[in-house]
Amino acid sequence: AWRSLRLTVNVATKLNRSHLVHGENSYILPCLSRIEIDRQAGNEQAVSMEDSTGCMHGSRGVAEPAGSRIRSEPFIVAGIAQATLGDRAGVDWAGWRDDYSRVRDEIAKTYPDIFHDFNARMWEPGGFPRPLPARERKWQTKSGKAEFAVPEALGEDPDMPERESGALRLTTLRSDSQFNTTIYSLDDRFRGIKGGRMVVLMNESDMRSHGLSEGDRVTLQTIANDGVDRTVAGLTVVPFEIPEGCVAGYYPECNPLLP
Repeated sequence: AWRSLRLTVNVATKLNRSHLVHGENSYILPCLSRIEIDRQAGNEQAVSMEDSTGCMHGSRGVAEPAGSRIRSEPFIVAGIAQATLGDRAGVDWAGWRDDYSRVRDEIAKTYPDIFHDFNARMWEPGGFPRPLPARERKWQTKSGKAEFAVPEALGEDPDMPERESGALRLTTLRSDSQFNTTIYSLDDRFRGIKGGRMVVLMNESDMRSHGLSEGDRVTLQTIANDGVDRTVAGLTVVPFEIPEGCVAGYYPECNPLLP
């Protein structure tokens, strides 16, 4: 469906694989990243972000932009809106482009219960939390408590072959120094791994049954019936507390293994 679109436009800080899947006509518009200083109408702008714990923070760039012609995402979106809609929407696109705090003011007006005093609260230490019932221990169940169910089995692709004897299940992970597929360091403080990401984490029992020792180099290969050879070589075995029958590796390094 995506390829059948007449036009696709990506606003991105860097190239990624999704840009290869595009419509009949496609544009990639580079934009400033959050680490770069964003100056609009002579003033440095700040953006808001939501972290993985559901808290809202303010963020300002600290590095000079990579190029003088690179625009920010709000600048690009507001410019497209102005060119497309003009004054018909009743929105001051130029004002939003020049002062991002005005955008946050409108968000606060629209969702006051969550975003009241948005521009001030986003600079509080730790940010401010988005309301989440689970954070407040509110469970919408008959018992009023969190309830867990153990499935008989995890759902699998019915077109994939039955699991072979000795085959292992792969989980792909990201490190603490990684945002999506952007990698900032080869170290992973989460798991005590330093100096490289080409590793496979294994249960020590599985290591013994496969005749492997810590530091061995291995190649992982996917079991599938579609005739495609999916392998990733040069992975170093690292013993880790992971369930038997399972291994783990980093993405995007292990992405070629995914059917």
